[in-house]
Amino acid sequence: MTPTSKKYIVKLSDDDLKRLDKILRQKNTSETVANRIRILKDMDANHPPVKTYKQCASDHGISEPTITNVVRKFVNEGLDATIKLKRSVNSDNAKLMDV
Repeated sequence: MTPTSKKYIVKLSDDDLKRLDKILRQKNTSETVANRIRILKDMDANHPPVKTYKQCASDHGISEPTITNVVRKFVNEGLDATIKLKRSVNSDNAKLMDV
């Protein structure tokens, strides 16, 4: 599948890339957010080479459906929604993050 035939196409600006790199370098960035950032960077049509879903999955140890979901969320909801974790208010982790 070529990048132009995909239904959802990721296009990041240079500022978006700088922001994602900064988040990726932070020690407290969760593995989930880091994986989402790696996926977006690999799928970015504005900064080739663009990897296929299979290549991205193999490089990062992520399933192809996860890649599809991250790309779809980015296209439909934007960058902020994609890199923000939604935690249940009843979650122990959510309570720890609020302290």
